[in-house]
Amino acid sequence: MPTRTHTQTNYLPALRANSETSLTQYLAQIQRFPMLSADEEYMLARRLVDTGDRAAAHSLITSHLRLVAKVAFGYRGYGLPVGDLIAEGNIGLMTAVRKFDPERGFRLSTYAMWWIKAAIQEFVLRSWSLVKIGTTAAQKKLFFGLKKVKAAIRALQDNLSPAQADEIAERMNVSTREVMDMDARIGSHDTSLNTPMTLDGEAEWIETIADPHASAEQNLLREDEQDSRMVMLNNAMAQLSPREREIFTARRLQDSPTTLEELAGRFGVSRERVRQIEAKAYEKVEKLMVQAA
Repeated sequence: MPTRTHTQTNYLPALRANSETSLTQYLAQIQRFPMLSADEEYMLARRLVDTGDRAAAHSLITSHLRLVAKVAFGYRGYGLPVGDLIAEGNIGLMTAVRKFDPERGFRLSTYAMWWIKAAIQEFVLRSWSLVKIGTTAAQKKLFFGLKKVKAAIRALQDNLSPAQADEIAERMNVSTREVMDMDARIGSHDTSLNTPMTLDGEAEWIETIADPHASAEQNLLREDEQDSRMVMLNNAMAQLSPREREIFTARRLQDSPTTLEELAGRFGVSRERVRQIEAKAYEKVEKLMVQAA
């Protein structure tokens, strides 16, 4: 797949996706952008909504570039350039900033995380189209979660044993056959789609693949569906108490979930009590989203 050119905005530092030197410079550069306090973020977001202030948008975007880089590095295991992952994540971040409503009571990072991950995951799926990864929610969850669960159960060999496949299937709420099929597909995709086919490097494997992209109508429908889910999620979370919301966010929405022990210390309750609050909050959000669907 030819690398997309990510020069659609002057909000971002220059990043040549396939240059390690450029990536190092980019990561150093984004460290210089200041983090925002909750009040600063609210005022900037309010200005952006009210007046379309480009300077406010710039501050909101650049203050979250480190979040994008952190998320992007979590997808390195799929054989794609980190620079490309970051660039795609930045597109998700800009979408989040454009759609962010400061009156919802949430920090931008919480809202943006969903858009960043969605943009990166869509890019990974497009790049892995050769193996025809499924597009249902369960298949996407299996695709992006399989490596992590395999590591958790120490299934590091090339082929899963039946017992390991059964355990993963139970953990991820899919069938054992789906686990085995996905593991085989991922294992067979060791070669990059941009690997040269010839010694002179003139042709790449990707050039032999038909364009798998969805039509404009399909892309629009997917965007509308994502917008709708985000609205439902924000509305549902608004019904939680402040403590429920913080625990739900820390446990369910962060790239690296906060431990029960850490949250127990923060709120002065037992680990079991934190677990109960998390479960209750999840049930509330799920119920409210189902009712709104």
